[in-house]
Amino acid sequence: MTKKILIDLEKFRSIPGKRGDESPPEGLYKPSVKQNGLKSIRELAVFNMTCRNCVDAPCVAVCPADALEKDPQGVISRSTNLCVSCKSCVVICPFGTMMSDFFEYHRDKDNYYDVLNEHELELFIKRSPKGAVEVVELEEDPENEIYSLNKHILVREHKWKTENLKSN
Repeated sequence: MTKKILIDLEKFRSIPGKRGDESPPEGLYKPSVKQNGLKSIRELAVFNMTCRNCVDAPCVAVCPADALEKDPQGVISRSTNLCVSCKSCVVICPFGTMMSDFFEYHRDKDNYYDVLNEHELELFIKRSPKGAVEVVELEEDPENEIYSLNKHILVREHKWKTENLKSN
């Protein structure tokens, strides 16, 4: 079994806004760079696992910069190059999925860590809330709310499932 990075999104949510003048650290997975900008691991995880994939997606409709779009599976993605950080999507999301700190511009390059770099991963773990990031020898385990984001990263999250809407 190979070692993976486990990120607990609930522990990141427990940060009450900013810690002093500090923003929460952001882990980056550089192979995820696409033409629409660099994504933090938390943003990728939230859009892939927490988002309710609304059919009408009010966040997409309200975006004045057309920075949000749905893929064929219904997963929202944000073009960081187009986003103007107006936070209209944060306000309109009926489920509170959008986290306003995704839209803050961090000038401090020391706030971002390449989690595939051993030294930067250590710094990311140290700056993160206690127990929010750890290196583990686990595989995806839905019974314990641990899901695979990619081959190197696991996320602990209360994953939204559309069958939650079905009645008995």
